[in-house]
Amino acid sequence: MLARRFPSPFTTPVFTSTAVLIVLLLLADVSYEQYTPAKDMMTFLLGPATVALAVPLYHNRDVLRDRLIPAAAGLIVGTLSTIASAVWIASAFGLSDTIQATSAVKAVTTPVAIEAAVIIGGDPALAAAFVMVAGIFGAVFGPFLLTAMNITDPFSRGLGIGTVSHGIGTSQAVLEGPVQGAVSSAAMGFAAIVTSFVLPWFFPLIQ
Repeated sequence: MLARRFPSPFTTPVFTSTAVLIVLLLLADVSYEQYTPAKDMMTFLLGPATVALAVPLYHNRDVLRDRLIPAAAGLIVGTLSTIASAVWIASAFGLSDTIQATSAVKAVTTPVAIEAAVIIGGDPALAAAFVMVAGIFGAVFGPFLLTAMNITDPFSRGLGIGTVSHGIGTSQAVLEGPVQGAVSSAAMGFAAIVTSFVLPWFFPLIQ
């Protein structure tokens, strides 16, 4: 309701719900250790929620099939540039090799990011945190930046959000429309596959 009445990057449901939850936990003096068992049910429901993304994907399969080649090209370029920019920015700030390796996996879903980080010498726990931050930033600012750059095509918007902000961004893309949600969920999956294959040899090249 807040997002509909006051549309802004800072009123997106992902951002506001996260902020409200943190404030409530701090006010109630609930530690992370106490909170962890309480969120197990929500974590379990992530599985069915991810599988449910296949429904709009199936309904929009013709759109995906018709634009498969340009979408694949954009997704590969987007994935590689996301990895490279993350590593180069971390390097420019003088951060350690571990941080550079960990930041390289920030744009893919958490299970893939954790395993990929280990392969290239990153920190799996930190990788999970980076993934969360990247997802929230993508969900909050992604649609705003796409609109500011006059990118209005639903397919392009879904592809951009899904490629760089995985499931959290996809949840925001779904709110925009069925095409955006379907393309974003497909991009999220393919970006994870591409990252898994190219990261072991691409990461040493850009260090």
